[in-house]
Amino acid sequence: MKEVILNADDFGLTRGINEGIIRAHREGILTSATLMATGPAFDDAVARAKSDPGLGIGCHLVLTGGIAVSPPEKIPSLASRDGRLPPSLGVLVTKVTSGQVRDEDIETELRAQIEKIRRAGIEPTHVDTHKHTHVHPRVMGVLARVLRDFGIKRVRNPVENLGDSWATTRGDGAGRFKDLAASSAVRSVAFRFRAISKRYGLRSPEHFLGLAATGRLGAEALCRLLDTVPKGSTEIMLHPGICDADLARTGSRLQQQRQLELEALLAPEARRAVADRGIRLITYRELN
Repeated sequence: MKEVILNADDFGLTRGINEGIIRAHREGILTSATLMATGPAFDDAVARAKSDPGLGIGCHLVLTGGIAVSPPEKIPSLASRDGRLPPSLGVLVTKVTSGQVRDEDIETELRAQIEKIRRAGIEPTHVDTHKHTHVHPRVMGVLARVLRDFGIKRVRNPVENLGDSWATTRGDGAGRFKDLAASSAVRSVAFRFRAISKRYGLRSPEHFLGLAATGRLGAEALCRLLDTVPKGSTEIMLHPGICDADLARTGSRLQQQRQLELEALLAPEARRAVADRGIRLITYRELN
């Protein structure tokens, strides 16, 4: 059997993203979303999630970009004095790898974000991280301990089959190679990721797709991706949303691309592809 989780990242970043995600679930094939505790539109996302209990909601944990949930004095090696997290993935990785960020500060912030989501009345189905920061072995080690304490057993494994990535992104120009490089970088730490997951009893879908095609999953590309889905469980990562002034102000590199992915999830041909290929759509609740 082929089982697929279609997960939208960045739930809570803007109201337009929230609206797009709910529409992609109600009218399209989206099954899951991950909620940002640090998102400016967090409260709006929580209200929308509660009105659609069929949408699986996980935690989109954030260690780079934006304002931390924890007071800055509690995470001094991670956040600046005004509470800002490292501005980019590169800065965070450099600081974590060199030991400038303490494990205790990472743990404090991850706990604070999960606790905020739970206090809002959302029981997370799983966790993933903004910019896939949890593939860094130090971050993953801390996260695994936190998830054990919260009783959360499911986590995204963003290791993508490069053959599938290449086939899906064909004809997408120069941006293709940048995201293929990112996919390759994630694969380089796959062994450590799996080892830590096994040690803490964490479960992930057997396959993952969408990293190399980030921002380029129009209807045709999404159907190509669905063509590559193997037997077993697969997560497809997406970033649907409505492109508006709020999104522009976030500085996200994904702008009109979010609208493209929203339209793909709503496309009749995508729904037909699911049916024709015998795919069962699930959330992380149904995983394993």
